[in-house]
Amino acid sequence: MRFLDRLPPLAQDGLLAVATAILLSVIVFATPGAGALDLAAALAGSLALVAWRRAPLVSLLVSTACMLVVAARIQPGPLAASPVLVSVFAAVRAGHWPAAALAGAVFLGADLVVNLPGAGGAGQILQNTTLLVGWFVAAGVVATVTRHRQAYLEEAERRAAEAERTREEVARRRAGEERLRIARELHDSLTHSISIIKVQAGVAVHLARRRGEEVPPALLAIQEASSDAMRELRATLEVLRDPGHSEDEAPASGLDRLDDLVERARSTGLPATVTISGTRRELPAEVDRAAYRIVQEALTNVSRHAGDAAAAVRIDYADEELVVQIDDDGKADPDAPPVPGTGLLGMRERVAALGGRLKAEPRPEGGFTVRAELPLGERS
Repeated sequence: MRFLDRLPPLAQDGLLAVATAILLSVIVFATPGAGALDLAAALAGSLALVAWRRAPLVSLLVSTACMLVVAARIQPGPLAASPVLVSVFAAVRAGHWPAAALAGAVFLGADLVVNLPGAGGAGQILQNTTLLVGWFVAAGVVATVTRHRQAYLEEAERRAAEAERTREEVARRRAGEERLRIARELHDSLTHSISIIKVQAGVAVHLARRRGEEVPPALLAIQEASSDAMRELRATLEVLRDPGHSEDEAPASGLDRLDDLVERARSTGLPATVTISGTRRELPAEVDRAAYRIVQEALTNVSRHAGDAAAAVRIDYADEELVVQIDDDGKADPDAPPVPGTGLLGMRERVAALGGRLKAEPRPEGGFTVRAELPLGERS
């Protein structure tokens, strides 16, 4: 049975038709007085079962007509009704029960009329007719149960699909609500704090210039960094508030702002150099953004953890990838690698999302290196 279940429906129907044809051929050959017409009608009625699944009414019409010919000519017994029984089952299962009932009544009536004058006796005729009636009723009942079961399964699948769609809609709605909540929190807390820093730094710069004093580089760096933070925070809030707003469409920092980023790091007292190799060209937005963030985080880590160190930023535009490398000559020790913090984890997540590779570890000669290889093709 497992072998049959693996076959396509057409092959299963073909096997059923062939098996029925063999059975009826044996019955026809074993019946005295049978001829070529009887064999042809039996074969045609059996082979009509090939269409019982796809065209039940055609199968019902052909099998009933052919088996009526066989039953009227040689009276082969109840087994001659096999193709008609299968066709009745198929018709009822497809919802054509009036046609099935008519075909069954015609076949039973014709069989009874043909056998009444026979020599088998009234008892044998009654027994055969009762058996056939029982078979036809059973075929109709089984077909009705099958039809209802199929309808139940289809309804269950429809409800399951509807429930899945509902769950997805609820999940999307909750995600949207969470995005809005985060956006509100960021706006009410972080935006306020950065605005105060920006205003205070601007006032300090203005007063220093008004008094004719030199503005400290650190103060200018604070003013510029706060302005950049406000711009990027507004872009982030736009993405959070509008789910249909693509992250790629949001105005975000890229390597076009690398010089400003490095200059800001220098203003804090960090010696930093930039080397760019290869032909500079427009990068995919996500690669451009990731490269900028990696340099930004690496320079921040050098300022915070490397002590009195210098940083060297290298950007290499290769044919199929962008290589971003930041080296410092700080106090990192290869024998005592630092515990990765949120910044390094964020780098790894960005690089992994692009299908690239990241190396962040102490250098053998001292200091720390961050090297990211970002593919320039489509994201995988």
